[in-house]
Parts: sequence; C-alpha cells; structure tokens
Amino acid sequence: MIKVDVAAGLAWVEVPEQDLRVLCGCPADSVKHMMLRGLIRPTKVGGVACETGPTAILLSDVMIQNGAFCNLGEFPVLQMFYRQGMLLPGHPNNTGRRPLLIGRNEQLQAQFQYIYRGNYGLISVEELMEAGLDEAHAHEMMRLKLRFAFGRIQHPRELLDTKALDDAPIEIADGVSLRRIALNVFEFGYQDERVQVDINLPPFEVHECPYTLGFHQIPREYFAVIHSGDGDGWDIRRPSMGAILVFQGRIFLIDAGPNLIYSLTSLGIGINEVEGIFHTHSHDDHFAGLTTLIRADRRIKYFATPMVRAAVTKKLAALLSIEEEDFSDYFEVHDLVLGQWNDVGGLEVRPIFSPHPVETTPFYFRVLAEGGYRTYAHLADIAGLDILQGMISEDPAKPGLSLARMEQVVADYFEPADVKKVDIGGGLIHGEAKDFAEDTSRKIILSHTALKLTDAQKRIGSGASFGTVDVLVRSYRDFARRSAWEHLASYLPGIGDAHLQVLLNCPLETFNPETILIREGAVGNDIYLVLTGQVEMLASDSQVRSLLSAGALLGELAGLHGLPSMETYRATSYVQALRLSADFYLEFVKRNDLFADISRLMEIREFLSRTWLFGEVVSTGTLNRIANQMRPMTADTGKVLSPGEQNVALIRRGDALRLVGDQELETLTPGDFFGEETAMFETPSLSRVVSSGPMELYVVPAQTLKNIPCVRWKLFETFHRRSRACTEAQVVSGGDLIWREEYSVNIQRIDNHHRRLFEMSNRLIAAVRLGKGTAEMSEALDFLKGYATYHFSEEETLLERYGYPEEAGHAAKHRRLLAQLHELTERLATTTVTAGDVATFLQDWIVNHILIEDRRYAPFINAKGVY
Repeated sequence: MIKVDVAAGLAWVEVPEQDLRVLCGCPADSVKHMMLRGLIRPTKVGGVACETGPTAILLSDVMIQNGAFCNLGEFPVLQMFYRQGMLLPGHPNNTGRRPLLIGRNEQLQAQFQYIYRGNYGLISVEELMEAGLDEAHAHEMMRLKLRFAFGRIQHPRELLDTKALDDAPIEIADGVSLRRIALNVFEFGYQDERVQVDINLPPFEVHECPYTLGFHQIPREYFAVIHSGDGDGWDIRRPSMGAILVFQGRIFLIDAGPNLIYSLTSLGIGINEVEGIFHTHSHDDHFAGLTTLIRADRRIKYFATPMVRAAVTKKLAALLSIEEEDFSDYFEVHDLVLGQWNDVGGLEVRPIFSPHPVETTPFYFRVLAEGGYRTYAHLADIAGLDILQGMISEDPAKPGLSLARMEQVVADYFEPADVKKVDIGGGLIHGEAKDFAEDTSRKIILSHTALKLTDAQKRIGSGASFGTVDVLVRSYRDFARRSAWEHLASYLPGIGDAHLQVLLNCPLETFNPETILIREGAVGNDIYLVLTGQVEMLASDSQVRSLLSAGALLGELAGLHGLPSMETYRATSYVQALRLSADFYLEFVKRNDLFADISRLMEIREFLSRTWLFGEVVSTGTLNRIANQMRPMTADTGKVLSPGEQNVALIRRGDALRLVGDQELETLTPGDFFGEETAMFETPSLSRVVSSGPMELYVVPAQTLKNIPCVRWKLFETFHRRSRACTEAQVVSGGDLIWREEYSVNIQRIDNHHRRLFEMSNRLIAAVRLGKGTAEMSEALDFLKGYATYHFSEEETLLERYGYPEEAGHAAKHRRLLAQLHELTERLATTTVTAGDVATFLQDWIVNHILIEDRRYAPFINAKGVY
C-alpha cells in the first residue's frame, strides 16, 4: 500500500495490485492538491488522452471542521467521470466501473443530494415555480435543463457506488479492508500491511490553499473592480473566476470560490469589512467559500435572483443536512429581479439569464458619475454561441432553447460596458473568446480558464492577474474615517458625534503583513482600532488563536491601565488602523466618565476573546453587547447544570462532565459552553452536564447569539459533533430507538426529520426510565409534539406540491398520530408507565408509520426528481 499525506485534512491511499486509489477527505480544491502532488497527471489509455486520479472517496465523518466544508465531492467526482473518462461513451476507461463513495450513511446520503443539486440545481417545474417563475417560463427552463442533461436528469445513485462504514470493518476491494478507529481516523488493511489515516484538522487550522497569492494593498475607491480570480475549477496556479467590487469604500464580493479566506487575507480585506455578496450560481468553484462569509459577526447581505438563491440554499441544505430556511440565519437575503436594474444603496445591478445546467445569472453593475454611467459586467459561466445555436428547438415537447430566448441571451451578453470580464472556459457549459471579437466594450478581460491565452485570444481581450484593480470612478472622500466613526459610534453609543470627532482626529497607520502591532509583555503606549485587513491575537498562556478584523480595538486594557500586554497582535495582511495614544485615550475616557463601565466590559471581553466560541472575528462593539447581556451563575459540586431553555452557558471557572446515562462523553473546562442544542437549535438535550466541583459560569441569552453568524456557526458545528457522540453512546449503552438505514424513504430532508424524531423519542424514554419529574417528561413530550407537528406539515406540503394522489389520506393518518401522542401525554400524567411501555408505543408510532405509510409515497416523489 502507498500512503501520501497530501495536505492537512487530506490524504491518499493506493493499493496498486487492486487498482484502488482512495482520496481520504475532500475539502475544497482537493483536485488541485492531488494535481500538485502528481497524484493526478496526464496520461493515455488505449491512445486516448486522459488523466490519472482517484477511484474512490472516503468521506469525512463530520460535515464541517473549523468552520469549513469537509465533503465537497463535486469536482473529484467530475474528474473521475470526465477527465479520467469513467463516464465518457467509448472511452477506454469506461469499463462499467463506477466511482466509489465510502462513509457514514448520513454522509453518503448528504453527498448524493449535494452532488445532485450541484449537477442540476432545481430539478422540476414545481421547484422553479416555487422560486418565482411562472408556469410558461418554468417549462422553458426545464427544456433547457434537460438539453444540458442529454434528455434525462439522473440521480447520482445511478452513477456512483457506495459502501457504508459504521464501526465494523468492511471490505472495499478484493482483500482490502477499512475500519474506523476514532472520529476521522481510519485504518486500511491489505494482506499483512496496515496504514492509518487521520483527516482531522488541528485546532484553529483551515484547509490549505494550493497556490500562493502574496500580499496586496487595495484602495477603497468610490467604484472599482478588484480581480480576485481568473482561473477555473482545475487551475492549480490561480483562484477560480471571481471579483470584488468596491463601492463608496464598501466591499462586495461576486461569488465565493474555494479558499476565499486566503484571497481576502491576501487582498487586505477583513471578513467584517464585507458588506455583501452577489451570487451567480451554485457550482463549487463559485460556492465553496460561503462558509467563510458566515465567520463575520453580522449577517452579510446576500444578493441573487430567487431561482439562484433557491438552488444555492438547496445545495447548502443538502451538504449540511439543515433546513433550507436556515440560510437566512446566516445571511441577510435580498432578492434581485432578473433582467432589471436593482438599486443596492446607489449601486445598480442587473442580473441576466445565462443558459447553464444550474440556474445562473451573470451581472451588470453601474454607478452614476460625471459624464454618465460607469459599468462593469461580470459574465461568469456563460455558454458559447455555437453551443447555444445547436440547442435551438421550437418544439415545446423536446429539450432545447427557443430562438427568442437565444436572441435575448446574445443581446445581454454583448451589451457594452466599460470593463467586461468574460468566461472563456469553452466546452459545453462555458464561453468562447472568439464570440467577443466584435464586442464594443471599452475593456474585455478573459477569464475562467486554466490555459494560457492564445495569440488570437490576446487580440480580443486582456488578462487580469490576482490583485489587479480597475478603477471606474475615483474617490475624493476618506472612507477610512467614515469606517472609524461607525465603529466608534457602535463601541461608545452614549458619546455624541462632536466628541467622537476628537478621537477621529488621531492618525491612521498602515502595517505591512506579518508586522507586530503590540507585543506581549510590552507596556502599551498605543491603542489601535482596526479598519481594514486582519490581525491575529496570540497569547503564550492560551492555545486559542483569534483572528480579528474591522471593528476590533487592540490593546485597550493595557493602554488604559498602563499594564504589560497579555497578548501579541500581529498583522496577517496589510492592515489600516486608527492609532490612539494611550495617554490621550485615557484622558478622553475620564472626561466622558467612561472608565468604570469600560473597565468592567474590558475584563469580560478579555475572557470572551480567549475562548474558541467568541475569539474569532468578533468586533469590540459586538463583544460589548454580549458582555452587557450576560449574567453570572454559580454551581456546587455534583449539580446538574441547566442554563434554561433560552440560554447558552459559558464556563468561567471549574470543570464539568457531559454524560449520557452513566457514560462520560467529554470534560468541559473554562471557556467551554453547553446548552446550545435547546437554546439555538430547538432540539432536546440528549445528555446532561454535571459539575465536577465549585463552578462559575456566564449565562448568555440565545437571542443575543442568533444574529452573530460566526458564533452561530461554531455552535452549529459543536451541536452536530455532540449529537453524534450522544447517538453513538446510546447505541453502545443499549439505547432505545435506533435509526436504521432500512427506515430511509430516499428523500434526504424527510430522513433528517425522521432522525430528529428518533432523538426526541429517546429523550422522552430516558426521562421516564430515570424517573424524572413531571416537568421534565412534559418538556420532552412538548419537544416531540412540536417537532412532529412541524414535520407532518412539511411532509404534507411536499406531497401537495407534487400532486400525490393519496395526500389527503396521508394527512388524516398524521392527525391520528397526533391524537395518539395526546393519549400518551394523558397516560403519563395519570398512570404509572414504564420506559419499556413508552419505547414500545414510540416504536409503533414512528417506525411503523415510516415503514408502511411514508414508504408508499417515496417512489412517487422520487419519480418527480426529489431525493
């Protein structure tokens, strides 16, 4: 066997004798990492040019690590299908062997649905109409979608093989075994050899970037375009096609490709500076960076047409096994009208339709200036004119494109602009440079390719390397001072504008990347308010490493009290900051009678900033709001800790144990938290937390945290990790209701709901078994009833949307099930009921309904393309 550690969280295991090559883990750009290591390289088979590469993917046990996607199999699967030739008709590598996915059952199902949505986006007339299209346009879009799909939408189950890996060893090829040793730690065996693979990311690490970007200092102009990528999903030298708009000094992204955090850092843009994102479509090379934007301390604005938003949310929901509605918890959604100019605070944007396998809308942007409008066009994932011409069909019963739609697409593509960035990737789903030879735009930039420009292409358009800028309207304003005023006004809400101007008259300073602003142990003479870029905070007495961006106030505690700094602050990019001398700032604080309040908040902020939950990219103003709304709590030894349904508890001092039954799951120490499952995600707790000794805690209202995406995202990651640990502990200890794959109805969202019902049922059974009081059993019942009601409603809506003929009868059965649950409630309140009685009831109540009733509608809904 051959093992290669490709990158953090990514490995390769090969058994040449069995022609088995396993990609272990598949974060963003894993294909590019394999190319760089020579694991994917050009070759010929039977005289036909193709590539080498993996034949199988071992999925991560968890969906996200340290805030980033772990299982992005879209491009590795495409590489196997097309660049290796495993799916190409007549190709020597098309032998009937299919790419193999290995992993936990829920991860396999999530991967299927994510790849399905990545291939097709919205998959039915009903879904298109739900996204706002009228029936005629929905049918027209499905005709086009079917043309790209060669007449039939195929679920990945038809194209991929799978092997489920639970806790028992399995055989993945002739004589090749695989077993899980621990979370994301696996052992391969072949003959007498054993190889271990660990695809866990170290704490605070993110997946590596396959290319080097350097550092750039970007001006905050009135209207400018920063070119942040011109490669494609296979280019090992450059980021995928993308751009960043600067409008009135504010930052807007166009798409979110892989390694977005590296691109922003390289350009000196902190995550808290990003005002919004304009999204063209949902392919991974434009989608995989979305989780980076969730790391801001406010919801970043999301601009897209409803059909693009619907495709993106369905793909994200599939990947993370969440509800589509949860998207708005992380982004501030603003729908754009297709084909019209939409006003975004003075920046005008017009999305245009582009034929593509998934819903796609390139953008035109314009800003009014002296002499008229200045315009930028971002034509990502367009199609070549020859391809579109070949798709024309006026027969509404056949896949294709109408001549009228073709003419409108062409007119939109060739509308003149001052700067136009064009996809020239070629093939079936990308554009061609030659189509723009007569385009009258002032400047054309050719993009979305892994190839060097030919001489013919160079005569048509320009290149734009990473970090280059096209300024369309110069600025005569100081946007940095405006940013400083906004942050100070948030931090010092009781201080009037005239007094804030005293602080704003301090100097702005720029720091080069990797420069130390404040050194640990040095007495602070200066305090810095970060305005642009990113700073890392390091402390020798803590393993926490925090990344801070716009709005962070550095060195305030040391500066006000004349103390040595407890941390080192170091620029990771170009950083611009407002410098406040410590003596001057102290005098300002005293004159405005702020010292006592600021000192109190600083002490709490210091603690919060050293925790994993709050340490990253949370501005000083946001930390103050959290600190003002927390309340202290104490606990004696051996106490079962409960912060209340609407709160998350944060440990200040002391330790606690998280238990399922008598089984210890983890030890919680200062900086750890609990209570997120009930307070944030409305799921009953499957474990209990018991103090190991005297403790001090802070109780934080969940409502305070719900609007801070970076905190909510970390809570979400922890919630899923802990839920899995609780479920596994229940299985080991003889838990009551166990989810089995034969219960699946082959519809991911419904299966996720059913799993939640199992978890809630087990909480009720545990409450009865442990002899919990009426209040606790009542609470468990309320959770179960509430979620069952929600699930039944969602299921009935799905059946009604697709015209299931027995929908009325199915809804009637739901009403009977709720009546039975009401009867159980009365029994628990009036008679002695054992845990076995409750388990038997719930086994019949849930499992029999799934196995008998729900499986009846599954084939009908699957036939509509819904999985």
